[in-house]
Amino acid sequence: QVPLVESGGGLVQAGDSRRLSCTADMRAYSRYAMGWFRQAPGKEREFVAAISGSGGSTNYGDSVKGRFTISRDNSSTTVYLQMNNLRPEDTANYKCAVSPNIITLRAQRINVWGRGTQVTVSS
Repeated sequence: QVPLVESGGGLVQAGDSRRLSCTADMRAYSRYAMGWFRQAPGKEREFVAAISGSGGSTNYGDSVKGRFTISRDNSSTTVYLQMNNLRPEDTANYKCAVSPNIITLRAQRINVWGRGTQVTVSS
């Protein structure tokens, strides 16, 4: 099991920006993709963003494309989600995930999930 720890959530106002981070021991998954999902009460889990193991490819859900940016550090042990122009509809619990590649990650074939960090956007 690879531990993933998210941080950066909190209460923000509409239009604000916030950066989430996910730190993981990637020794066993150095070539794996990482990404973010979110889930709000009463809604299905929604794909947010993904980045390939090399960092050379990214992919975004339609609802966040153009506003959110995913990146990872040089050692590939931390993934970030920069969220700009936040909206109340972005309110959700955000979870980090690890999967062999972006395709499997989007299909929710997840090897390990983070515990989640709550983002609440007030109107």
